[in-house]
Amino acid sequence: MNKIAITTGDPNGIGAEITVKALNKLDLPSDSVALITNKRVLEFYGKLNKDYEIIEIPYDFAVEPGKITPEAGEFSYLSVKKACEVGAKAIVTAPVAKNALYMAGHKFNGQTEILQKYLAHDNQLAEMLFIAGNFRVLLLTRHVALKDVNINYDMVCEKVLNLHKFFVEKLKIKSPKFALCAFNPHAGEDGILGREEIEILIPAVETLCKKGINITNPLPADTLFVKVLDYDCVIANYHDQGLIPIKTVAGNNTVNMTIGLDIIRTSPPHGTAFDIAGKNIADETGMIEAIKAVITTDNHL
Repeated sequence: MNKIAITTGDPNGIGAEITVKALNKLDLPSDSVALITNKRVLEFYGKLNKDYEIIEIPYDFAVEPGKITPEAGEFSYLSVKKACEVGAKAIVTAPVAKNALYMAGHKFNGQTEILQKYLAHDNQLAEMLFIAGNFRVLLLTRHVALKDVNINYDMVCEKVLNLHKFFVEKLKIKSPKFALCAFNPHAGEDGILGREEIEILIPAVETLCKKGINITNPLPADTLFVKVLDYDCVIANYHDQGLIPIKTVAGNNTVNMTIGLDIIRTSPPHGTAFDIAGKNIADETGMIEAIKAVITTDNHL
């Protein structure tokens, strides 16, 4: 299917609303998009200006904006699963609620993990890359409690090599320049504040440099982001280390991009916003940027 597959996320969140608003503003060709949703859910939140293909996901329940339910979690899960199955050229996902997924029995910490389950092959790994123009951040770990964040030499090498491949093959940047965040404050202060730099990150950097990767030694994250545009991508060790800076600067213009699989997936940088669901006040900027990002990256339209 030579189309972008777009899911509308949790039916009780803002996903359908921002999808309708984004598509109406972008005015894409009607044969370029397939919506994976439910017509009744979609029509509850708005009306599309064009007759895009709709791949129906059953939802025989009332739409209840702001309510977290296992039925909505099941719908969200089935929508992403279907997006993986239809053979789309790219996927854009509206926000889902992890607690609704859990209530439905699907123990995934995010949509990235669902995508990896159904799209990965030959030991592929889905990676979470956030982009806002030339400000890009890769996360070494994703939705993990801070006390459980764990990195190792093999992980760092593998993820950076995957990132380099994406930059060369998809972004057409032949020699990307990467900056690596230190794990500890002040890059560990020679082991006084932690030994992850000495025992894991620096050895990984040495190996990567021997493979021709242009990457810095681990740098203190509190000052690294001041010079973020000196690099093609910053590599952060954990979720908030990377996302606080980029979301502070770019807000809803940030795009969450899944790389490392055969096709690219993007999503807005925010969640289901249950507190404003159904009020027709949700900002569609993040969804617009997510759709534009797959168009730009794959250069299909």
